[in-house]
Amino acid sequence: MVYSTNPDFEYQTTEEEQPQTLSPAQQNLRVWLDRKQRGGKVVTLVKGFVGTDEDLADLGRMLKSKCGVGGSAKDGEIIVQGDHRDRVVELLTAAGYKCKKAGN
Repeated sequence: MVYSTNPDFEYQTTEEEQPQTLSPAQQNLRVWLDRKQRGGKVVTLVKGFVGTDEDLADLGRMLKSKCGVGGSAKDGEIIVQGDHRDRVVELLTAAGYKCKKAGN
């Protein structure tokens, strides 16, 4: 915080606002298969989600439970353990999201 004797001074915060969550029809998601930095283990990555961390976590929770595996949702990505690309694309399409499988 800064102290100023200027009566016209306006304090400005540098906090970034989280983006508003787009509707599923406006989302453009990509589903990847990834092995990097995971000790040879394969994971399915969902990238391109635009919205709040809570909505990302909810979507990740739904995908993990429907696939019956673990994973995480952080930094705008959903990680689902194992190769579940086809199932994830099917689930996202059924939920109204625009998505497609991307290259490895």
